[in-house]
Amino acid sequence: MEKYYPQQTIKRAVSCSGIGVHSGRETSITIKPAPENHGIRFRRIDLPGTSDIPALFSMVVDTSLATVLGSQGAIVSTIEHLMATFTGLAIDNALVEIDGYEMPIMDGSAREFTKILNLAGIVQQRIPRWFFVVTEPIAIKDNDKYVTVSPHSSFKISCSIHFDNPVIGTQELSFDLSPGNFTNEICHARTFGFIKDLQYLKMFHLGKGGSLDNAIVIDDNKVLNESGLRWPDEFVRHKLLDCLGDFALLGMPILGHIQTNKSGHDLNHRFIKQFLAMKESWETRPVALRDYKP
Repeated sequence: MEKYYPQQTIKRAVSCSGIGVHSGRETSITIKPAPENHGIRFRRIDLPGTSDIPALFSMVVDTSLATVLGSQGAIVSTIEHLMATFTGLAIDNALVEIDGYEMPIMDGSAREFTKILNLAGIVQQRIPRWFFVVTEPIAIKDNDKYVTVSPHSSFKISCSIHFDNPVIGTQELSFDLSPGNFTNEICHARTFGFIKDLQYLKMFHLGKGGSLDNAIVIDDNKVLNESGLRWPDEFVRHKLLDCLGDFALLGMPILGHIQTNKSGHDLNHRFIKQFLAMKESWETRPVALRDYKP
C-alpha cells in the first residue's frame, strides 16, 4: 500500500510570552495540539465568545506593517513568524490561544517559537497531508519586484533583496525546506529596520515595543546591536522567514519553487490571490513519501 506524507501536530501544549512590537503590550500564547484537518487557528481568550480565526489568506485584513488576521471584530496581528515556524517544522494542525491582539515579537526571529515547538514534540497523524502541486508557472510583478512559482519536486524558496545601504546591499538565498534546515539556518534570523524609521513609527504611536532586543537596527552604515549579526546575510534570511509565514496562509504546503525579489507582505498576499485564482496551474493531492523527502 502506498504511504503518503502524513499530517502532523504537537504532542503537548507549550506557552511563551513577550511584548508586541507595535503595541508594546505583553501578551501570552499557548499552542495546543489539534486533530487532523483542523489547520492552524487562533483563539482570542481575552474575547470570550468570539470565533476562532483560521490562519488562511481569506482572513487577512491588513498587510501594511505586519500580517493581520481578523474575523467578527477580533484580530490577531504580526503572525508571520509563528506561521513560518509551523511551515518550517511541517506542523499542519494546532490551536494558538492568545490573550491580546498582537503576537509577542520575542527576539525578532522565530527562534523561541521553534524552540518550544521542538520541545513539545511533533507527532504524525493518520490522515495524509495535501499539497498544492504546481504544474505551470505563476508570476506577479510590480516594476522590479516579483514573486513567481514553478514546478519542482519539493518545496524550494529563493529570495533576493536590495537596499541602497552599505550594511545590507544585495543579498540572495535559496533554501530547500526541511525541519532541520529551518531550525539551523532560518529561524534565528531577526527582523530589521532603520533607526530613522523606528523613530518615525513611534511618532505615530507604533513600534512601541521595538528595540535592540527584538530587531537589528541600522544607522546609516552600521548595525547598532552590540552583538552584531548572526549571519552576514541575516537580512535575506529574515526575508525568507517572512515569506514562509505569508505563504503558509495558503492553508496547504506547496510542491514548487517560489522565487521572490524585493517582495513584502503586500506583494506576497497579492501573489496568493493570483495563485488561488489560477486553478489550471496547480492541483491538490497527497504526495507519496517516496516522491517527497523534506
